[in-house]
Amino acid sequence: MREPMGIHSNAVAAPPQLLLERLKDYGQEDAFALWDELSPEERHLLLNDIQSLDLSRIDRIIRCSLRSQGLPVAAIEPVPESWVSSVDERTMDHKERWWKMGLKAVSEGKLAVLLLSGGQGTRLGSSDPKGCFNVGLPSGKSLFQLQAERILCVQRLAAQAMNEGSVTIHWYIMTSPFTDDATGKFFESHKYFGLEADQVTFFQQGTIPCISKDGRYVMETPFKWQSRECLFSRQFAKSPDGNGGVYTALKSSRLLEDTATRGNKYVDCFGVDNALVRVADPTFLGYFIDKGVAAAAKVVRK
Repeated sequence: MREPMGIHSNAVAAPPQLLLERLKDYGQEDAFALWDELSPEERHLLLNDIQSLDLSRIDRIIRCSLRSQGLPVAAIEPVPESWVSSVDERTMDHKERWWKMGLKAVSEGKLAVLLLSGGQGTRLGSSDPKGCFNVGLPSGKSLFQLQAERILCVQRLAAQAMNEGSVTIHWYIMTSPFTDDATGKFFESHKYFGLEADQVTFFQQGTIPCISKDGRYVMETPFKWQSRECLFSRQFAKSPDGNGGVYTALKSSRLLEDTATRGNKYVDCFGVDNALVRVADPTFLGYFIDKGVAAAAKVVRK
């Protein structure tokens, strides 16, 4: 009878040949360079790490990135003026019509809000999620609180305008493996800033391995602790896959189906470090609906 293979088994004395060949196909066989220095537990962690990767997708990303190096930057031209509308240049009738259209859509549950919040506040001198950051207002409010209170405000305005008892805007918050736990706890400790707990959905964006300038996977940095000898890394260094990862994350989390079930037709998407964002802005939503377009962006003209 065959013995079950445990993590201390000698069955992983050498890297699995099939996995090694797969890595060679993508020029990443150096991932096993420190194999002989790893304990059985660390070897299993490394194998699991490699097997969790979509190697072909990551290879496409790396190749695209390397090919773009040294290429001339494409000319950036202003969008045609016919594509742009300025609130300041519109009549009061226009603005009131858009405002009412937006509030009506909100009251009918057609709007969801999507926050991109996977990053840590490292440039702010903190490892906490950016949304926890106090931007220095006299109130001491965090970015998360500012945005939550704006959602509450629009809900109240929509309910008043349409004579509804209550209006709910569902809030989807994209975190990352590095911020998810802390973000959830921050919301719980602040009682969701007055929102209902079930109107907030957290989901995680993916991660991808960090790569060197020549396109090789970077392993976590070996470290020393007090007098101990250097410990070899057993996993890849990874980082969140950027705001563009929201599309894959929404699909893999089955949240596209969730928005459809809730009756959401429009999504207001914004970044967590935008302290001035008008979350669920009824005027902008009404303008978007009025134009009948697939997507629109709001900016401050330079």
